[in-house]
Amino acid sequence: MHGANRTGRPFTGDHAGVLLYRTLYEAGLATGAVSVSANDPLRLLEARIANAVKCVPPENKPLPAEIRCCNAYLAAELGRLPQVRVYLALGRVAHVAVLMALGLKLRDYPFGHAREHALQGARWLVDSYHCSRYNTSTGRLTPGMFRHAVARACERAGLPARADWQDSTQRV
Repeated sequence: MHGANRTGRPFTGDHAGVLLYRTLYEAGLATGAVSVSANDPLRLLEARIANAVKCVPPENKPLPAEIRCCNAYLAAELGRLPQVRVYLALGRVAHVAVLMALGLKLRDYPFGHAREHALQGARWLVDSYHCSRYNTSTGRLTPGMFRHAVARACERAGLPARADWQDSTQRV
């Protein structure tokens, strides 16, 4: 077991969690910048991490059947959180899974990094490329691009967003 399967917390113990938790901490959404295990002192503030699939699949690439199979769990989790104003989808898989869980048509909400989608009930879906090792090492997703997506999600949620992150879309 590795990553979240080993640690018990999503994005903990794998490369994607490095950028994710550091950015959440800098945005004021986490009490620490590093996540080691589900039992460490890090806590999320005004945020929650939900996964499209419940187990980390081989090569971290869930198959469509796995996404469909786990979607009832995601739908139930989202249903228990009616106060949520913004979903930040980390990658196309998360984007598709959230739309499926909410019963929305994929064609009406095309995925794109930093794309924002108005949903029913004054809610929003904000997209980001996944913070995977592949995306960050190839420059497809830079820390600045990710900060920008998180800042937009914060703004849409009515949370304070760091002003210095608003123009962080360049590939730096």
